Formats: sequence, C-alpha cells, structure tokens
Amino acid sequence: MHVAFVHRRGFGQFAALAAQLAQAGNEVSLITETIDQKIPSVRVVRHRAESGPRADPHMARHMGTPDHHARIGHRVAETLDAMARQGLVPDVVVGHIGWGSMMFFKDVLPRVPALGYCEFFYRSEGADIGFSPDDQPDLETRKRLRLRNIAQLLSLEAIEAGISPTHWQRSLYPADARGRISVCHEGIDTARFRPDPSTSVTLSDGRVLSAGRSPIVTFVARDLEPYRGFPQVLEAAAKVVRQRPDALFVFVGGDGVSYGVPPPGGGAWKDHLLKSLDIPRENILFPGAVPHSVLRQLFQISAAHLYLTYPFVLSWSMLEAMACGTLVIGSDTAPVQEVIRSGRNGLLVPFFDTDALAEAILGALKSPERHFGMRAAARRTVERRFRLTDCLDRQQYLLEKLTGKLLRRNAEMNS
Repeated sequence: MHVAFVHRRGFGQFAALAAQLAQAGNEVSLITETIDQKIPSVRVVRHRAESGPRADPHMARHMGTPDHHARIGHRVAETLDAMARQGLVPDVVVGHIGWGSMMFFKDVLPRVPALGYCEFFYRSEGADIGFSPDDQPDLETRKRLRLRNIAQLLSLEAIEAGISPTHWQRSLYPADARGRISVCHEGIDTARFRPDPSTSVTLSDGRVLSAGRSPIVTFVARDLEPYRGFPQVLEAAAKVVRQRPDALFVFVGGDGVSYGVPPPGGGAWKDHLLKSLDIPRENILFPGAVPHSVLRQLFQISAAHLYLTYPFVLSWSMLEAMACGTLVIGSDTAPVQEVIRSGRNGLLVPFFDTDALAEAILGALKSPERHFGMRAAARRTVERRFRLTDCLDRQQYLLEKLTGKLLRRNAEMNS
C-alpha cells in the first residue's frame, strides 16, 4: 500500500507509523516544508515554505492566519498534483489538519481516502484561552479564534476519518465531526523508556547527575513559558529549596515562546521570572534542549517530574516520564486528568496553587518509599493504554478500514 503523510514540520506525530510501514515494505511518502529526521525507504517531497501571516490593509480583520493556511494548502495541493501526474497516487493520505495542509487535497485526489490528525480545535471557552484569570477573551479574540479554525473545518469536511491523541482533545471538535474521529495516541516506546534508577546523566557542561546524590526534580517543556506552568514550577522550587537545600531542579527547555506571549518587555520568561525570585542558583539547572536519550536518563533518576499545563495538547514527555516509573506531579487540568488518577499513578495539584505544588514535591522527597506503588502504577498505565506497538496496530487498522486494503505488516515489530 502507498501511504502519503502530510505534515509541515517533517514526520512529527507520524514518525513511528511511517517507519513501521516503510520497514514492512509499504510505499511511504512524506509531503512537508521541512524535514526533522530521516527514515529509510521513505520518499520525502518538500514543497516551498510559505512566509507567516502577513498584514494587508485590504484584508479583512484577523484573516492573516487563514490566508497563511490557505497558501500552505495550495502548496501541498500542487505537490500532490505533481506526484499524481508522475503516477505516484497514494492509496491513503494521513495529514495534520491544523495548518491548512489538507484543505485542498480532495480537489486533487477526490477518490483517495484520508485520515486527518485532529490535534487541537481552538475555542474561546473551555480550553487554553481564558484559563488564566488575567486572560479573559474579548470580542476580537473570539472572532480571531473562530477564523483560525477555518482550515480545520474545511479539512474535516473532506476527510473520511480523523484521529486524536486523547478523548479531551477529540471533545473540542464540532459534535457532527466527533463520530469520525477515533482516539489513539501516537504511542510511547516502553522498551526504551523504562525504569533504571542506576543510570547517570552527563550534561553538556560535564556535570554528572545520578539518583544517589542530591534529589533531582525535573521539568520539561519545548520552551519554558506560562502555558506549561513554568512560572508556577519555578515559584514552587523557590519554596522547596528553603526546606530542602539539597534539592536540584532541572528545567529542560528553550528560551523561546511556543505558545502564548513573551514576557513584558520581551526576552525569555526564565530571565524575567528569576529577577523576582529568591532562589539559589546552585539549586536550579537550565541545560536547554537536550537529546532524547538524555531526557530519558533524567526521567530515570528523577525523584519527581513536574508536568503542568493549560488545558491544551498533552505532551509526550509526561507519558515518557511515567513509562520510566517516575513520580509525576501534574496539574489538575485536561487532558492530564485523563491519564493521572491522583494518589494512584501520580499526584495532581491545582495549576495556580504553588503552595500545594511545593508540598507535593516535599512529600515526594521526604518519603520516596511511599510513592513506589504510584511509580509502578504509572508505568502500567502507559503499558496498558499507550504502548507503541499497540498504538501502531490501531493506527494501521484504521488505514486498512479506510482503504479496504491490507498493509504489509512486519511480524517481528508487532510481536
């Protein structure tokens, strides 16, 4: 079977599925702007990148993002049309619907079924917008968010089926579309992400960390910013080290802004927040972005992993930490609540309550043996619901159901 993936930033959420399909002998293509990794035997077709949303005095208000998405959709359509003229018509298209890439594929390939990746449908209530008490959406924000969903709405009309990683993310989509959206996570490699408290981590500056030394508390985000609770975690860390001066907080992530807005005056949220917090620098470590292998080792030696988030997309890092048997202290927000049952396989605290977060961290450091059962339950949760091989099986079943054709399967990878 020929499966074509469409994603702006390389393989993204499709990497494991694309690799398995290609290894089993299926024909696999990727249509993308940029490539994030190489997968053997996968045909990569890059289309020209479009510049971001542009200001145009003749354009209707808030139409910059929809215009940007439409331009991306045109590029993908042109690429698919060129492939079709060369005889490279896929049996099925799997594409992220959030950036406009899938808007026009049906105009090029009207008889080819599609599975859309439904990651996040923007809403002015009940999700990230308006979650912070000081961020209540006004009329212009509501209109902007409605227009931001244009690409997704047009894509939903065209695709035969969709897939969302969590039930909550699926619930954000219009009611008449949910019946076509299955819930299936991309999957966590539990053979790779597994407990190993005897490991040690050597950082780029030469520092060596291990579980037998100072208790290590980890925090991971693409960028250290409010959407992922960085201000609350940093404030809680300042409270913890007053009682546990031996604790080391490791903050993994960049200094940019992936979601939300930069701090007042610009710059990095880290630098902005540290100005007002009394926290000894020997108790905090900022290694920046680290290789995935180092991230795994940090989870394996972590006394507690902190995962706070606005009601937004669920990060792989939380599930990877749970797979490593790490005690996750998370925010009592969607979709974290969908995975963690507080007191059973982790702990949940109110997002903005830094006293409760600090108390939970101190409890984890004081009596680690009390949390052994939660750590084991956390791994069982990932093994039962998010194991990579199981998720890949479900994804392949959806493709076979859509096409009425059987994929080539690699028996060894599914054993």
